[in-house]
Amino acid sequence: REISAIGHRVVQGAEFFTKSEIVTDAIIDKIEEIAPLAPVHNMAHVQGLRSAKAVFGEKVPNVVVFDTTFHQTMPKKAYMYGVPYEMYEKYSIRRYGAHGTSHRYVSMAAAQYLNDSDLKMVTCHLGNGSSISAVNAGKCVDTSMGLTPLAGVLMGTRCGDIDPSVVTYMEQKLGFHGQEMADYLNKKSGLLGISGVSSDMRDVTSAADAGNERAKLATEMLAYQIKKYVGSYAAAMGGLDCLVFTGGIGENDNRVRASVCENMGFLGISVDPAKNQQRTSDILDISGKGSRVKVLVVCTNEELMIARDTKALVEAM
Repeated sequence: REISAIGHRVVQGAEFFTKSEIVTDAIIDKIEEIAPLAPVHNMAHVQGLRSAKAVFGEKVPNVVVFDTTFHQTMPKKAYMYGVPYEMYEKYSIRRYGAHGTSHRYVSMAAAQYLNDSDLKMVTCHLGNGSSISAVNAGKCVDTSMGLTPLAGVLMGTRCGDIDPSVVTYMEQKLGFHGQEMADYLNKKSGLLGISGVSSDMRDVTSAADAGNERAKLATEMLAYQIKKYVGSYAAAMGGLDCLVFTGGIGENDNRVRASVCENMGFLGISVDPAKNQQRTSDILDISGKGSRVKVLVVCTNEELMIARDTKALVEAM
């Protein structure tokens, strides 16, 4: 009885959902319908929604907050793929992104901290799943994850960006088909697949320090790929005012942050080594002396964003 509303995070809303919504049976059905775009997540969301309705009843409203809605401001040139246009028209194949709730929170928090809403910003959500977003004046203009959360930088068990021909070639060599290949790319690749040690960056780093060359390679690949996204998004926006690190790795791994920012002086990015060693539960400015770009560590709070959206929608009912 003390529960007056329930907020749910949903990874994939496709083009059908451009904002958070009060849950209806039709909305649950649509989330299930687009599950192939986020096969690891959306069916679990559907189960959670139906269970919440069954347990708490119709009088307790449920709200869905989609990780894709923040990315709906991307221009078409950023979200379209170079496949026949009919694939978009018939099957909605395009870039959707993920982690939007986190990118929305940290970009807002950074803008408030710097007292400037007109910033060109790159937000790096780094964890077991990682994504990078370009945010211009509070709006997402590009993001690294794609049709599904498999694209972008190397992740815990996901491969990130890959030549599509690699997939068909591996299918031939391994004899994999369909879901087998999807599981291989989603669950056995990334840091785990390269290092052979773990999907946890802490374990991979420890192994690298102990002399494991594959683990060292995995850490180098991750930092290198993030660095490339930062540079490309700065080019896409015509400049960069702020670089944000968040997520389990972004908030806690000072070595990844240092590696990403190394030799980035040409973009105006420098990090203070002493500040970069510090920890925070809120916002930490690790910018080096004279850095033209503010480098911030912002602890994400997706739960707060979900709670805010849920409260606003329920009060407006």
